[in-house]
Amino acid sequence: MNELTFRIHESVASIPEPAWNSLRDEAWTPFQSYAWMRALEETGCAVPKRGWTPMHMALWRGDELLALAPAYARTDSQGEFVFDHGWANSAVRANIRYYPKLTLAVPFTPCLGRRVFTRPGEDRELLARTLLRQVFEAAAEAGLSSVHVLFLTDDEARYAEAEGAAIRHGVQFHWQNPGYASFDDYLGRFTSRRRKNLRKEADAWREQNLTLTTRRGPALSAADAPLVHRLYTSTVDKFVWGKRYLTTAFFERVLTECNDAVELVEAKREGEVIAGAFNVASPTHLYGRYWGCFEEHPFLHFSVCYYHSIEECISRGVKVFEGGAGGEHKVSRGFEPFITRSAHVMTHAGLDAAVKRFCAEERAAIEQEWPDMLAAAGMKPWSAAPRG
Repeated sequence: MNELTFRIHESVASIPEPAWNSLRDEAWTPFQSYAWMRALEETGCAVPKRGWTPMHMALWRGDELLALAPAYARTDSQGEFVFDHGWANSAVRANIRYYPKLTLAVPFTPCLGRRVFTRPGEDRELLARTLLRQVFEAAAEAGLSSVHVLFLTDDEARYAEAEGAAIRHGVQFHWQNPGYASFDDYLGRFTSRRRKNLRKEADAWREQNLTLTTRRGPALSAADAPLVHRLYTSTVDKFVWGKRYLTTAFFERVLTECNDAVELVEAKREGEVIAGAFNVASPTHLYGRYWGCFEEHPFLHFSVCYYHSIEECISRGVKVFEGGAGGEHKVSRGFEPFITRSAHVMTHAGLDAAVKRFCAEERAAIEQEWPDMLAAAGMKPWSAAPRG
């Protein structure tokens, strides 16, 4: 590996698209695409003035890109969904500087996926560990307090831990398709009383005189961006902590350049959209992203965000539906708890030791609560154990 060159890139655009795409493998998601990541930077979303300064870490062999870790220097922790505000506050009380820090993630996206890309056919573990080691060293040399690798894959968690990182567990709720033949087949997992309640929720939009459809691919274009942005902001603006991370220009870009990977669920009355959900899809996964509504109706959120898409996942043979961060209410609707992982390294030895203790205690608490999480759905789980 002594012929490798370590480089830090200040933008996605500074990396040739063919080189980026040469690292693509079966574990990639649409969020790792060159177009998606570049759009975030070039439409005013993941930019320095919003606390995201690109520092993409790469290993090159001559003109050949062998490994890449998209990364950002952060001046806060907003839009990460692995919450470390308690760590930051503790650091301040101990007179330890916490920001800026380095985060390896897709901005504003709490979805599992590659955080270290490596060229297929090469020794993945060797390249990934080499790059992670370089990332940890580079962060310290740059005066960054820490490195945070968010929603990484199981193999990356093992590599990061081997390089000294603390591994933190979190919980999301994912719907999984073991091969359902129909929506009724899915409902058959529940007790009779629960089936009746779920059917009532799933059919509520019909009684409200709405239509519910999904547009994808050629049926979407940049012209839909203002509607998607309005739906997105209708939700984030409701909350004191809500932030408009994404711009209309971002949605214009991804609706054009990532057209094969996006979809829009629309609830309409007499042709007018009153609610919707912007989702991202791969052949095997559906990722629920942004919901919004202009009218409030009972169960409309569940119909648009869950039941309609579950039915479509069944008809299209999609295996996993990730509904995003949070939401224990998903469990009673057939979503199962799923362990997520993140890796953390602090440059301050005392803070690093404290974070390692915290992560170990948090993992133990999650493991203790795991049986109750599974039982909370009131159904027999078909995949009962944390993965990895």
